[in-house]
Formats: sequence, C-alpha cells, structure tokens
Amino acid sequence: MDFTFSEEQQAAAEAAAGVFADVVPDSVPSPADITGAVAEDFDRALWARLAEADLLSLLLDEEYGGAGLDAIALCLLLRESAKVLARVPLLESSAAAAAVQAFGSKELRSGLLARAARGELVLTVAAHGRTGHDPAELAVTARRDGDRWLLDGVQTAVPWAYNADLVVVPAHTDADRTVLALVAPDRDGVVLAEQISTTGERLAELRLESVPIAVVDVIDADGAWEWLRDLLTAGTCALALGLGTAVLRMTAEYTGKREQFGFPVATFQAVAVQTADRYIDLRAMEATLWQAAWRIASGAPGALPAAADLAVAKIWAAEGVRRVVQTAQHLHGGFGADTEYPLHRYHAWAKHLELSLGPAAAHEEALGDLLAAHPLA
Repeated sequence: MDFTFSEEQQAAAEAAAGVFADVVPDSVPSPADITGAVAEDFDRALWARLAEADLLSLLLDEEYGGAGLDAIALCLLLRESAKVLARVPLLESSAAAAAVQAFGSKELRSGLLARAARGELVLTVAAHGRTGHDPAELAVTARRDGDRWLLDGVQTAVPWAYNADLVVVPAHTDADRTVLALVAPDRDGVVLAEQISTTGERLAELRLESVPIAVVDVIDADGAWEWLRDLLTAGTCALALGLGTAVLRMTAEYTGKREQFGFPVATFQAVAVQTADRYIDLRAMEATLWQAAWRIASGAPGALPAAADLAVAKIWAAEGVRRVVQTAQHLHGGFGADTEYPLHRYHAWAKHLELSLGPAAAHEEALGDLLAAHPLA
C-alpha cells in the first residue's frame, strides 16, 4: 500500500499550512468563560484568505475555478485547519459543493459552484438526524407536489446554519429513496433553534414545516447522500487527526520543559510510555484515514465496501482523539485546566469530533453489519 501524496496534494497541504500559520487557536473567547456561543459568526477574514489561496475549490473542476483534486487533498487541508482550530465551515461547504458537482443538474452546478469556489456562497450539511443517533436521511420527509418538493421534519446540530447561505438536507421520499434538498435558512417554513456545541460554537436545530423547494434545488440521484456522508466522515477523521497531532506536539513541548526532581518529566518512564501509546494512536488514525480517503477518491473495489474502511477510520478517530487529549490533560497537570492555555479548547473540540457523525460504538455496529452482509473468505 502506497500512501505517497501526489505533488498537487502536497502543494495543497503546504498552501494550507501557510494560510493557517497566523491563526491563534484561542483568538475567540473560551467556552469555559462565557454562557452561550463563543461567537456569532465564523472567521470571515480567514475564509477570505482561504478563497484567495484557492483552497475552497480543491475538489471542484477547473470550469468552476477549482483544482480538480480529490478527497485526499481535502483531508490534508482539513488536517492543517484542525491543528489551529480554524473556525470556518471548510468541511461542510467543500463537501456539499463536491456533492453538487458530482450529482447535481447542470443548472444547479452553474448557479452555485463558481460562487462557492470564490467563498461568496457558504454551504453546510444537516447530517445528524433528529437526535444525533438516528439516520439523517430518515429525519426529514420529502414529497413531490407538482413542480416542487415539500419538506417536513427536524435535523439537529446543524453546524454554521445561522451563517450559511444554503443547508443541504437529506430527506426520505415515499418511494423509499433519499434526495438532497438545498434549503435557505431564511425560507418560509424554516425555523432555527439555537444549540451550543461543546466547542462553544453555535449550532442549530433545523425545523422544516412544509417547506417548498424547487425541483432544480433537489438532487435525486441514487447514492448522492451516501457519497456525501462518506466524504463528511473522512473529513471528520482528518480533523481529529490534525487536532490530535497538535495536542501531542503541545504535550511533548510541555513535558520537555517541565521539571520535577531536577529532570524534565518527559524523561520519566511513565510519561514516556503514555506519550508513546498516544503516538501509536495517531499513526493508526492516520493509516485508517488515508485508506478510507483513498477508497473514496479512487472508487477502488475491496473485500468490503468503502463504508467499512470509513467505519474503521471513524472508530480510530473517535477513540484515538479522546485518548490523546485525556493523556495531554493528565501530563499537563493543573496547567492543562488553565483557560488562558489552549489545551482545554482542544479538549472541547476533540469531544465534538468524537461524537460527530456517530461515536465509535455506532461505527462498530455498522462495521459488524457490513461484515455480516459481506463475509470474508
């Protein structure tokens, strides 16, 4: 197995590192310091810099101003963003735009993609269902009404819903199919109820009451939702990997300077063993992520569907990032709880990523179902 990145993918990662170099992880108030959301909007200045560097259009074709790259390049970009806790809808907007390109009509593509590539149009995705534990595609129903669709239902924990121009909503039809509807948050029949993540970021419960959506704004191609969900899952794993990498580096620097009994605590066997275990976690997170991203990007067949690789990657991402931040807190001692030090914020983001799109247990169950349905020889 060759995980060597192409020159184009490496160039995207290097460009991302350059854009994120000046981002300060604690540039917004800590969720521990205030009640409610830490900010009303995402980092628009950073969003503009990403657009200027052509990093909002990596997955889009050249005709829309994109680079025509793949899921691996997006994951490299997301890994860099998570190292500094970049407060931008990079995963959601990029994945939604890619889904429109892959499955949307020509009219929909021409109306949205160039604007999304320039950062002028912000997209997000309702991917957590009614409760966060049930399939997102079953939380909303879509019924055809002449030349439009009508949507009814509830989606919880929609990221950036208050700031996005369009929300991609999976919905279930009477014909037992899933469609993707592009819904403007300010449309008649749409109600947003504020929810606050562990990160302190503003989420929304999205309530839809007979919301009319034009046919052109609905993607009804087979497999569109599954493809988008897989890309979101891989991207979430990439965010967890980037965050965990930054936290382990932070821990290594701290334990290398902190002294007890005249020696750096990093030289103590108990500390070295714990950090070595977390390094192994990160390498497992990395290997499973790139395997899953490669399956999405290449469409290569395997003994199991690509969904199995994604389940394995999310299991490692959820469990691994949790262990990394918990060990970091332990090795930092009381200093790790200081709200003037960024570790507590990384911890809050790690908990959010651990549970996003399902915790490890949910993906273990999904993997078990796939193994049962596709017995290995």
